[in-house]
Amino acid sequence: MNKILITGGAGFIGSNLSLFLHNKGYNITVFDNLSPQIHGDEPEKTSFFYNSIKNKIQFIKGDIRNYKELERVIKGQEIVIHLASETGTGQSMYEIVKYSETNIIGTSNLLEILTKKKHSVNKIVLASSRAVYGEGKYQCIVHGIVFPRERERKNMIKGDFECKCPQCNKTVFPIATSEDSLINPISVYASTKYTQELLVKNISHAINIPYSILRFQNVYGPFQSLSNPYTGILSIFSSLILSNSNINIFEDGKESRDFIFIDDVVESIYLCVTNKNSNNNIFNVGTGNPISVESVAKVLFNTYQKAYKFKISSNFREGDIRHNYSDISKIKNILKFSPKINFANGIDIFSKWVIANNSTSDSSKFNKSLLELKKRKLFQ
Repeated sequence: MNKILITGGAGFIGSNLSLFLHNKGYNITVFDNLSPQIHGDEPEKTSFFYNSIKNKIQFIKGDIRNYKELERVIKGQEIVIHLASETGTGQSMYEIVKYSETNIIGTSNLLEILTKKKHSVNKIVLASSRAVYGEGKYQCIVHGIVFPRERERKNMIKGDFECKCPQCNKTVFPIATSEDSLINPISVYASTKYTQELLVKNISHAINIPYSILRFQNVYGPFQSLSNPYTGILSIFSSLILSNSNINIFEDGKESRDFIFIDDVVESIYLCVTNKNSNNNIFNVGTGNPISVESVAKVLFNTYQKAYKFKISSNFREGDIRHNYSDISKIKNILKFSPKINFANGIDIFSKWVIANNSTSDSSKFNKSLLELKKRKLFQ
């Protein structure tokens, strides 16, 4: 059975994937630096992710930015699933070096080792993001399909949050974004993810190693961090609700996201490992169903049986998108992938896990993260 290296394999997606592949009989090695932002200050004691794979999966602590450490761990591996990445749109706008070093230099290290050193790797699977599209695909009543530029601050200050046609400046309406859409990253995080894609495509072609790139929408589910303030709106809202804090909903609450359950994400990666039709392809991974942020908040308040405590504030963050939901027809047609967990069922599973583990959440970290953004004029 294949030997698989999963970089970032002790994170949210990685830990679920590691256990899934281990149970399928694969020989799994996880390489992860156990970042305190994701795993807490004492990961060996407090990290759900790490402890779920501890003593089950071969684990090597190390940093993707360290060439020598990565070189040692690649030896003997046949497939590399590259998940190691800094994630978080807001934080990326001021932690520019951190995001560039981890996402770009880390990926460069991986590819240079495969280029220069003797190895057994015959497939690379890269976890990318829908963020590379920016706003993605929209419909203009005058000009048809368009790809809006970044929203203008002056409009957002006035409370006009909708995207505009780049030709006539009329308000446009979101439609499902397909893989052939314009690439238009509007955050440092998104830029680094797209750079990862280009690096993998270029070098994989040069050294004749097949690749698969998966552009994930908003991934959620059990074991999602309840303490990382930079990713996961469902975790952030859940922590605030269960601590009886008021939720500040940005913009007008109508901004929307496409939420995909962790089990479906794991399935999409597994299909790339097992199906040769995935070779040298890029796939969207989502549900194709957008849900507004205000609706998400209401669903969570109802699920936790709490009275609504939120305000729609018109605040906004630099680098955030308005809408983006995926066209998943390509992955359906080529890999026969179809999401199995709808949002209602997924929230039920997720919320039960949150209630059982809420002692680890810390809603104050989210407020601190907003102060960091305000200090740098990245939050209005």
